[in-house]
Amino acid sequence: MRAQLRDGGVPEAVVDDAVLILSELLSNACKHGRPLDDTAGEGGVRAAWRVDPRGRLIVEVTDGGGPTRPAPATPSVTAHGGRGLNIITALADDWGVRDDVRGEVTVWVVVHGDVHDPDARCRRDHVAAAITASALPELAGLDLAEAFEDLA
Repeated sequence: MRAQLRDGGVPEAVVDDAVLILSELLSNACKHGRPLDDTAGEGGVRAAWRVDPRGRLIVEVTDGGGPTRPAPATPSVTAHGGRGLNIITALADDWGVRDDVRGEVTVWVVVHGDVHDPDARCRRDHVAAAITASALPELAGLDLAEAFEDLA
C-alpha cells in the first residue's frame, strides 16, 4: 500500500495517516466483524484504497457484518480497546458505513480531501490531544510532569 500510494504522488504524511487508519479498520473488522462469505470457504476481510477523481484518498475495509454497527466509543481510562474509531475520526476528513444486500459491511474513510495539495500534512500529531480531551476531560490541565519528576 505504502509504495503504491507514494508512487502515485500521495505525500508521505498522508500515506502515514492512511496506514494507521487501515490498521485500525482491519483490527476492528477482525475483532467485531464476521468473515466475508466467499465461495472458496476461506472467509476473511477485504481492504481497498484509491485516489478518486476528486483527489481524495479513500481507504475501505469490508467484512461480513457484526452484531453492532461501527460507532466511536467512550472507553474508560483502563479499557484495553475502544479507541479505534476515535483515532480514525481525529485523522480523517470523513468516514462512514455502507451495507450491501449480501450482509457485507464496508467502513470507508476519506483520509485526505486533496492528496495533490502541497500543504498536505500528517494529522497524527493532533490525535493524542483529540482523544485525551474527549476521553479524559476530568484530567484536562493536570500536569503529570511533576509526578514523573518525583520518580527521577
